[in-house]
Formats: sequence, structure tokens, C-alpha cells
Amino acid sequence: MSLSKAFQGLRTKPFGFFTVLLLLKSYLAYVSIFGTELSLAPLLTEIPFIWLIFCLIEWFASKRKLFYYFLTNLLVTVIFFAAIMYYQYYGVIVDYHALEQVNQVTAVKNSVFSLIKPYYLLIFTDIVVLAFFYLRGRKKLEWKLPSSGKERRRYVTALFVVSLVMCFVNIFPNRASMNELKKAEEMGILNYEAYTIFSKKDQEWTPAADITQAKIDGIKQTRPLQEPKLQGAAKGKNLIIIQMESFQNFLVGLKLDGQEVTPNLNRLVKDNFYFSNFYQQVGQGNTSDAEFVVNTSLYIPQRGAATGVYAGKELPSLPKLMKSQGYNTATFHTNVVEFWNRGELYKALGFDNYYDAKYFGEEDTVFFGASDEVLYSKTLDKLKEMDHQPEPFYAHIISMTAHHPYTIPAEKYKMTLPERYEGTFVGDYIRAQNYADYALGEFIGSLKESGVWDNSMIVIYGDHLGLPIYSLERKDKELMAEIYGHEYSYTDMINIPLAVIGPGFTHPEVFGQIGGQVDVLPTVANLLGISLDEQIHFGQDIINQPYNLLPQRYYLPSGSFVSEKSLFMPGSGYEDGTEYPLAGDGGLHSGEATEDEYEKALELLHLSNSYAAQLPDRAKEPQ
Repeated sequence: MSLSKAFQGLRTKPFGFFTVLLLLKSYLAYVSIFGTELSLAPLLTEIPFIWLIFCLIEWFASKRKLFYYFLTNLLVTVIFFAAIMYYQYYGVIVDYHALEQVNQVTAVKNSVFSLIKPYYLLIFTDIVVLAFFYLRGRKKLEWKLPSSGKERRRYVTALFVVSLVMCFVNIFPNRASMNELKKAEEMGILNYEAYTIFSKKDQEWTPAADITQAKIDGIKQTRPLQEPKLQGAAKGKNLIIIQMESFQNFLVGLKLDGQEVTPNLNRLVKDNFYFSNFYQQVGQGNTSDAEFVVNTSLYIPQRGAATGVYAGKELPSLPKLMKSQGYNTATFHTNVVEFWNRGELYKALGFDNYYDAKYFGEEDTVFFGASDEVLYSKTLDKLKEMDHQPEPFYAHIISMTAHHPYTIPAEKYKMTLPERYEGTFVGDYIRAQNYADYALGEFIGSLKESGVWDNSMIVIYGDHLGLPIYSLERKDKELMAEIYGHEYSYTDMINIPLAVIGPGFTHPEVFGQIGGQVDVLPTVANLLGISLDEQIHFGQDIINQPYNLLPQRYYLPSGSFVSEKSLFMPGSGYEDGTEYPLAGDGGLHSGEATEDEYEKALELLHLSNSYAAQLPDRAKEPQ
């Protein structure tokens, strides 16, 4: 079809013209997100919603009708593009709650650009072409079209009714589905977006008086112990917790053609406590969510980042617990404290001091903050000051240089990648983490030289995944299969390391029981000999408790959980769920995760939501 005929179709039959355009875009979104082969799904789910809007235009737009068609095309295109991009990183369907993240986009623009595949931009081709011809005047568009006659309006009304019925047919049978991705596929992306907006309703919280530690422990099957192992082994010691950016567990012990990727961390886990079955529990807030979960032993909110949802609350926390034992507390992060609303989070958690970009400066900046070398060097200066005080200290250190998209400057390269890894996303990730390990090694050496090491317990863990399955190219998937010896799976993706290093009381030991970030607080409390009798917590001491149940959220569908032998991901519910083994060949399992565990995981999430939502608001500080 020639351009002149195309524009004539746009001028005389915009309803059909834009229907064809948006149908093509629907197929692009479906293939990119759901990976489905070409089918009738977009035609049956997306087009009825689009036709509803077009019918409204035909009814009410007596002037500038073509403009409203063009505007609808633009808005739907943006929604499809946002859905594709969001899925590439988070593996979930974007909804209106993500608007809360808009102010973060400019800070992570490198990550956003790295996710864009060239063919995604095809979705904007028609908009660019139409705009170009209109602005250049080569094919002037007349926005005003003649009004529909009575006969045509009857057809429009009939089509509106049919489209509305089809939308309801797509939405209502799928409302109860636990898996948001499956729900969006069955409803249609546009129907799903509308559903999330109009189905919003107030949560029915479990009364605060009914949320007790005994109830939580009963659900989790946590056993009371008279004499827990290693209770008080680190009593009175400083506590240094190091959060490693995007650090996954497969890096520990990894060698590429005989070259160690993380030699410093390897030595630490070899000589101390290492938890190999440890898993992330973060959500939309990523790194800041990890800070929240580790410091509160609560789960992330159902929607939104914890820094936005819970930062206004009086949060029971590890910093407050440590302060009650006479500790000084501080947190260290090289980015600006306003990013992810951290300033308010740190107030809610009760840290005495925070150190951000204002302290670390712009020296040796990588991505959006000073490098890990600067982080550790300047943090050490403060730790030495704190160590000279009569009180012990708790320091939470947030590394950041190995941040997505992992394209660190060449001067930070500390290893030579094998040729097959060069120019790949996986290769960039491994090289960035090798640098992070180098900087960590320098810090550990400095802690020892300064004497701070001798009177401290150090806890190291990864904050969240670094290699989302959904954004890996074929070559990257092949490299991950080479590393693991099996196809890279969801279980591998959310597996992060945890190491506990305590001079004088830890020894070489690998703990096989499962754990999650929610378990850090109670595990640390046991080692420090601090009672949690008066503090609600959803984690457990993973040194002493053999069984665990880890609800997951956001990166995995609601209702997902990790149990003793598998990761369970629901379909519409438990019955059509899928299991992935915690170890083995990466294939599918069945029958390990029970429906009782599924129900308990959902109950734990609801109890945590209920508890956090009913905490008192923080008193507003005087202006």
C-alpha cells in the first residue's frame, strides 16, 4: 500500500486504520512478554478494549476526531512499550503503581537503555512517520472529520455493546488468578491495567491484637529452643553488615577457565559460616527493599517500594534493637539519600546517622555514586572513629558499583574475561562483580589492619538478583547454562549468598537449610545474645531452625514461595502451579511443595501487611 493510500485510509477510515496498527502492536507486546506464538489472543483481548475507546470517539468527538484517534494510538503504544520494558527487568506486568517510580528513571537511565532491544522501537514507527509528515507539511492531516450519520451510529452502538461484553468476558473469569502475569495474559494487557485501577479496594487487615509472635511461629513451624546454638557468641561485638549490589550466589567459588571471579569472598566463606540456600525477598524497591527487609524482618508491601509505603511508620528495627543495647548505629550509601526516599526510611528505622553522596563526594564516580573503593575507604574512617568510642557500633554498608547494566569503566577491570564472555551481558555482570569483590577484599584487609576486625562480626549478603531470566539473550542463556551445568532457572535467579564472619567464634561450615533476607535480623540477634521476645519478626534464626518457609513477591507471582526442596510458583492458584528444584539439573519438580505451605505463605504475607499497616505513624518533625 502506497503512502498516499495509507493517508487516505487514515483520513477516511481512521477506525479501521488505527485498529490494524494497534493490533500489530498488541502482537509485538504479547510475543515480547508472554513468549507466545501468534494466536488470536490479542485480537480477542486487546481489540475489544481499543474498540470501546474508538466508539466513544465516534460518539462524542464532533471536532478533531482524527486527533483523538492519534492520541489514543499514542497512549496505548506507551502502555504496551512500558509493559515490555518493565517485564524485561522485573518479570511482572507494569500497573499504575509504577508511576511512583517515574522520578527514579533518570537516575537509572543506563539500565533502562540497556534493556531496549532495537525491534521494540518499531512500536513507535507509525507515530514518528505520521508526526514527520504532518510537521513537514508534505501530507497535511486534517484533524476534523465529518460526524457519523445516524445509520453509522447504530453500528457504533452495537459494536460498543459487543466490545464491552467481550471485555467483561475476558476480565471476570480471571479475577481470582494469583499469578499476575497469567492474569494479564488471560485478561489482555489493557483490560488488566483497567482492572488494577478500578478493582482497588481497602484491605481487610488482621486486627493488630491477633498478630502475635506465637501465631507467626506456629505458621512457620518455628521450634522454641531452651539453649540455641551459638547464642551470645558475638555478644558485645561490633556488627558490620555489608549489602552487595546485584550479587547472586553462583559467583561464590566460580572459576572461568581456571580464573576465580570472587577470590576474596571465596576465602571468607571457606573459613566461616556460609549459607548457600539463601534467597532474596525484595520487590519494586530493589536495593532499598533489601535494606528494609534485613533491618525489620518484615516482608515487603504488596504494591510499591517499602520506602514509600512504610517509611512514615514507627518501625521496629535492628538499629532500634541495637540502640537498646547501647550501640551506636549508622548506614553508608554513596548515592543521594533522597533516592528511593531513603532519608525517611532511615528515620523510620532509627539509625543515628546516615552517610550519603554528601559525605562520599563525587570522586571516582561510577553510574550514580562514588565507587565501592571510595565507599569502603571513607566508611573505614568513620568505623575507626566509632570503634574508639566506649560503645560498640552497628554499621550497614551498601555497595553499589556493580549495578545494572554492569558496564563499569575499563580502569575498574580486575580480570580478563574469556573471549566467549566478551561483549555479553553475563560477561559485563561477572566483570563488575569481580571488581566488587576486589573492593571488598581491600576493605577486609583495611579492617584487619585497623584492628576493627578483631572486635566485629561481619555479615555479607546479596541484595537482589542481577541477571533476570526475562532479559537474557540466547548467548547469555547459553553462558549461564555453561556455568550452572543446567538451564538457568528461577531458583538460580533469586539465590543470593549469605556469609557470617566472626573472628573467634565462626569456623568453616556450610549451612544447607534455606533462609531469606527476613531471617538476617533474628539470626544476628541470636549471635549477639539479644532477645526478640518483645519484637514481632517474620524471620527466624537459621542457624538453629531446620525448617523454613519463604514467601516471595513481585519478581515472582503472588503466592510463590521457597520451601525445603523447591520453589513453587502458582498459576491461577495452587493446582496449576509449577515447582523448580533448589538444587539439581534445573528441571521441573512436582509434589514437593504442599497446598498447606501455599496457604501459609499467603497468610504470612497478609499478617506482615496487616502488622506494618497498623503500626503508629511517626511523629512529624518540626519544620
